[in-house]
Amino acid sequence: MTKFTLPKWYDLHTHLRQEGLLAPIIQSQLDMACCGVLAMPNTRPPAAKVRKDDPLPYNSLEEYRGAIMAAGGDKFDDVITPLYLTKDTTPKMIEDGAKSGILRAVKYYPPHGTTGSDFSYPLLNLLETDVIKALEDNNVIMCIHGEEHGLDGAEYLARTTSAEEFFYRERMPVLLDKYPNLKIVGEHATTKVAVDLIKQAGENIAASITPQHLIYTIGHLMQGLPYHLYSLPVLKFAEDRDALREAVLDPNNTKFFAGTDSAAHTTKATECGCAAGCFVGGIAPQLYAEAFELAGADLSLQENQKIFENFLCHVGAKFHGLKPSTETFTLSKTPQTIEKIPTSEGNIIPLPVGLGDPIIPWSIEF
Repeated sequence: MTKFTLPKWYDLHTHLRQEGLLAPIIQSQLDMACCGVLAMPNTRPPAAKVRKDDPLPYNSLEEYRGAIMAAGGDKFDDVITPLYLTKDTTPKMIEDGAKSGILRAVKYYPPHGTTGSDFSYPLLNLLETDVIKALEDNNVIMCIHGEEHGLDGAEYLARTTSAEEFFYRERMPVLLDKYPNLKIVGEHATTKVAVDLIKQAGENIAASITPQHLIYTIGHLMQGLPYHLYSLPVLKFAEDRDALREAVLDPNNTKFFAGTDSAAHTTKATECGCAAGCFVGGIAPQLYAEAFELAGADLSLQENQKIFENFLCHVGAKFHGLKPSTETFTLSKTPQTIEKIPTSEGNIIPLPVGLGDPIIPWSIEF
């Protein structure tokens, strides 16, 4: 039986939600050996100001961090709460937030492009302000949901293009040229186009990758429409998945790291569509291990265990300037049965349960 021990890791793209969901979701992160998280700010209202006493009509990083800590987040070694970029974001807000230590990252969403992105400000408009310059000057990381907004259906996902490919071909090069020292994370990369650009760019750009994008393709989503597999960006094609797998399996990888985009929805399918997000709380290291095996990496071999550890535990922490954990956990090739997570707002359905196969091949031991 294969077993190997790893340092606890940082999930550098996750959604902790609010209110009754906050405590159980934080617990699910702790249950999968997270020593810290980067908690996305698309709350209601979004966490789009730094200080509570700022008169803007948004949630603040102060308030959101306080809620996270009160719900069990104080058990983490570190928590990053990015600032949601809106039309009201100013260079002074960035400078003051960075100097205070509260602001270490911001999040760009394509307007109306995903859950909770209604307050976003188009990238082309942001480029006409000094907000991004303030990020560069103050060493604040720009986390980017790299999709173009406003495309029609034929361009959103086609054989030769997609919303993500458009963004990485047309928008990201402009951003990199204008701000060559800006630290950027291409969040939840899904395409070969994104992987290729990130590989070729400087060390100031990296990317998070989810377990579902390493395991599945758009064909899995279209075959029977298993809506628990629906997330944004949507799953892509086999050649895209192959590029992601190649990137994370590279023994010299310094740019691609674990960020689950784990997103809980107590109601996934609605009359007007499907809520975007796969919930992998409690099981992400296990799913990443499964993905590595599906990509051809024998995790009984020490050299592949080191590659896996680098991806899960080291690349992202180093990029975000986080201290490595001194605590450990063990991944074991022992089947585990996953169950629904009850909350005061309804059940959260983990991805394997939603797909009708609640038994996964790996488990965690502490």
